[in-house]
Amino acid sequence: MFAFFERLIKPFPQEEPDQPPKGIFAFCRHYTRGCEPYLILMALLTASIAIAEVMLFGFMGELVDWLTQQTPDTLFAEEGGRLLFMTFVVLILLPALVLLHGLVVHQTLLGNYPMIIRWMAHRYLLKQSLSFYSNDFAGRIATKVMQTSLSIRETVMKLLDVLMFVLVYFIAIIVLVAQLDIRLIIPMVIWMGIYIAIQLYFVPKLKRVSTEQADARSMMTGRIVDSYTNIQTVKLFSHTAREAEYAEEGMNSFLDTVYRQMRLVTGISFSVQFINYLLAFCMAAFAIWLWTQSAITVGAIAVAVSLSLRINGMAQWIMWEVSALFENIGTVADGMQTLSKPQEVADKPGASDLTVTQGEVVFDQVGFHYGKGSGVIDGLNLTIRPGEKIGVVGRSGAGKSTLVNLLMRFYDVESGRILIDGQDISEVSQESLRQHIGMVTQDTSLLHRSVRDNILYGRPDATEAELIRATEQAEASEFIQQLTDPKGNRGFDAQVGERGVKLSGGQRQRIAIARVLLKDAPVLILDEATSALDSEVEAAIQHSLNKLMQGKTVIAIAHRLSTIAAMDRLIVMDKGEIVEQGTHAQLVAQGGIYAQLWAHQTGGFLGLDTDD
Repeated sequence: MFAFFERLIKPFPQEEPDQPPKGIFAFCRHYTRGCEPYLILMALLTASIAIAEVMLFGFMGELVDWLTQQTPDTLFAEEGGRLLFMTFVVLILLPALVLLHGLVVHQTLLGNYPMIIRWMAHRYLLKQSLSFYSNDFAGRIATKVMQTSLSIRETVMKLLDVLMFVLVYFIAIIVLVAQLDIRLIIPMVIWMGIYIAIQLYFVPKLKRVSTEQADARSMMTGRIVDSYTNIQTVKLFSHTAREAEYAEEGMNSFLDTVYRQMRLVTGISFSVQFINYLLAFCMAAFAIWLWTQSAITVGAIAVAVSLSLRINGMAQWIMWEVSALFENIGTVADGMQTLSKPQEVADKPGASDLTVTQGEVVFDQVGFHYGKGSGVIDGLNLTIRPGEKIGVVGRSGAGKSTLVNLLMRFYDVESGRILIDGQDISEVSQESLRQHIGMVTQDTSLLHRSVRDNILYGRPDATEAELIRATEQAEASEFIQQLTDPKGNRGFDAQVGERGVKLSGGQRQRIAIARVLLKDAPVLILDEATSALDSEVEAAIQHSLNKLMQGKTVIAIAHRLSTIAAMDRLIVMDKGEIVEQGTHAQLVAQGGIYAQLWAHQTGGFLGLDTDD
């Protein structure tokens, strides 16, 4: 039975996620697709339970009157049918409604509903551009996904479940009390007006504080995660105390919102409790006065007093539920600012897959300025012939890495176009584009998974033999066999730690090279591919790199000029333009920028480039 209700909603829908809309209602509605029938069923069951519970109070009043008016001999003879109906409601109908409601809420909705939101939001965020992630903490973004998914669930379910229960319950109470004596509803209507006024005063303030608190919480988490992620740098510069202060600032900001929230909570709690006590007193006093006037029966007094006490208990619950509702709305509003951001680099509708037959790469009047309007790259033209191997050099800020980022379509060009075998890369899907490009970056970071998983990332369907051959070509087999982790895994099954922190820079680089070897893409980009390797290891794998480059179109960025001197052609960039090109010998003979860079090197090394 449980499994049946758990399978009613698919937690991982396969349709492609699109940009969530702005606006709380539209945003929640976007992530509720597929759950609507069960949310409606939940609301109907809630209404039924509320009506059935109020019926019990009516039965209780009737029962008191029967006991005062009937004898044991006549009670069952005259009211037996009504007593049997009460028995059915109490022992069969209400338990059945509660069970079905619980199954829909707990088995169908509580787990599946937020999982759909996490799944869709995560898949949408995976397609965000690099600039999206460079402008925020990774931990903060993850926190937004987790917080927002739960808050959407709570917002929608509280609106449909709690508020439905409250609305139907109070309407049923007013109808029941009016049947006893319409004058009895006067204290209840006055109480309800004051109660709503209290909510209108406090709840918007709670919502504003909750929105600030959600942002402060994610900022606090982001700061803590940032310290843990960069723990090596923290220890390297002896800044443990500085990081503690950095986290303390975030914690204090969060704590300030907590203090302001709790002040409002104390105010609303006292106000609601006070009017609750006032309602109980007024209802009892008014009911007794009506009884003295022979306007109502003893059973009516029992119903009126019982309902006032019931309202007393419910009012506190409603207050917390409404406060929690607006707190969740605040969290949703905060998360919406992150999850609803448009994708800066997006595939066009119906984008085709890239087909690479030769590997020609053309930069045609390419302009890109990171949105600044000028600078970086202007009107760049470059044609790389199929199978040609070019080296790209230049001073820091010359635009070398930007050139590569545009080819990978991490950013879209602002003018001009980039073609691969005559196909504009802006017209093809990003996935197919990057499937045909292998890249070894200067800053190699690995996934927090096993060595095997990291290498197979290049081609998940590769065989074990192909995996081993790639590691051997990258000169990585020997050190991989020696790897272990705290869980007892060895070799290819050993975990490499977050961003590959358990490995040296050279070991990470060799695993990255093995991954690209396994991918075997027709276009190859080497961005300081051997920068983390010592001379002996670099020499050992240079032969493998040469084999890797065979039959491929290659773009290699290097500051150690000796590593690219043998390329077919060298491109020298300065201020976003190609200022020199030719073979190593030709450029040295020209006596230009390349010749100066070559002359200033010691052992073929040029200062690291981190700004372009």
